Amino acid sequence: MANLATMKQKELFGHPVGLYVLFFTEMWERFSYYGMRAILVLYLVQSTSDTNAGLGWTNGEALALYGWYTMLVYVMSIPGGWIADKFLGQKKSVLYGGILLVAGHSILAIEQMWAFYTGLGLIIAGVGMLKPNISTMVGGLYAQGDIRRDKGFTIFYIGINVGAFLSSLIVGTVGEVYGWHYGFGLAGIGMALGLIQYVLGQKYLKYVGNFLGASVNEEEKAAMKKPLTKIEKDRVVVLFISFLLVIVFWGAFEQAGGLMNIYASEKTNRLLSFSLPFIGNEVPASWFGVLNSLFIIAFAPLFSKWWESKYNPNANMKYAIGMVLLGIGMACVAIGASSIEPGAKTASVSMIWLILVYFFHTMGELCISPVALSYVSKLVPGRMIAMMFGIWYLAVAIGMKLAGVFGEASEGIAKAQGLSYFFWVLTAVAVGLGIISALLYPVIKKLLHGVR
Repeated sequence: MANLATMKQKELFGHPVGLYVLFFTEMWERFSYYGMRAILVLYLVQSTSDTNAGLGWTNGEALALYGWYTMLVYVMSIPGGWIADKFLGQKKSVLYGGILLVAGHSILAIEQMWAFYTGLGLIIAGVGMLKPNISTMVGGLYAQGDIRRDKGFTIFYIGINVGAFLSSLIVGTVGEVYGWHYGFGLAGIGMALGLIQYVLGQKYLKYVGNFLGASVNEEEKAAMKKPLTKIEKDRVVVLFISFLLVIVFWGAFEQAGGLMNIYASEKTNRLLSFSLPFIGNEVPASWFGVLNSLFIIAFAPLFSKWWESKYNPNANMKYAIGMVLLGIGMACVAIGASSIEPGAKTASVSMIWLILVYFFHTMGELCISPVALSYVSKLVPGRMIAMMFGIWYLAVAIGMKLAGVFGEASEGIAKAQGLSYFFWVLTAVAVGLGIISALLYPVIKKLLHGVR
């Protein structure tokens, strides 16, 4: 957590310079992760006989692997946070995670099945070390009660999505047009750039992310062994309640990397009335993933201003708004899919419905994800904060696996009732949970003991 030394850090645009070091580290890490994610399912389902051959898996097999992979990526945040809290500190954990990620993405460039599974394993371990700990370091840049914290996390979140935007566009195009393994290798180069700038920026992270067990401050050492107080326990309960919403949110939202990619590829009219350089007049299916990042980059500053205004809602209401927006997005794709006959392999639905899905889902994400990251840093004592960020990412991991389960279930539902029915069910679940979240606010308020 922040101390007097961190409050004297060099600042840029009203925030510690260390925030921008972490911004670019996370930007390049997300460039590598989302670039690989943009083409993973498409690579798995691509026929082995095509010019740009894939593995020829069925949609169900590909979505099952996608669900396990994305779940394990975030499950590993638990041991990653525990290792940081107990042995290394967040700063070294991020470094080691970055090294594992460079190795993992680089190995994926090799066209062998042993390299494919080895690369996935290294990426899973690398994200587990990096993800919870870099978020912890962002919170540690600010003193307790610093009103800049929510905005700092929103700026950090923009970095995530700049990386995702660039990777979906660049890695997606290279993978689909020039070769899947060239795309995987390009993702590794991006992570290497992030690791280099993280090492060079260490002087701006001097007071954050250090291992408390090695501190010369006896109070900090003693704090490592203190039990939770009643107030701290109540606040942790609030976090676990919010994690239940997070699970469902990501279970629906992460259809973007699996089912939505297949939907874009097989059931969306992607033809343009004009030609674009390198790709012609057909938009690559992986490009639709760019929309999420583009919308975040465009609208995050507006949400940041909203959070600083007198109309700033409490975190519980932000969650409720986010879930309702998620439901609206699902309703859009349900309307678009209503013209698809049950069991149809292909269709030609207008791409406007897919654009609307990404728009509303992104607005919902801005109400939930950066707010939740800031929430964890506010409510959890420093001696267990990396571990709690790990549990937050465990909730995300369960959501990712749920996304895979939803994706697999959609196959059978699409054949029986039609794909539109599947999306209407997700709409009802999201909106219902949003309403429940809003109604729970009086209970949550008592447990927060004054924290918004």
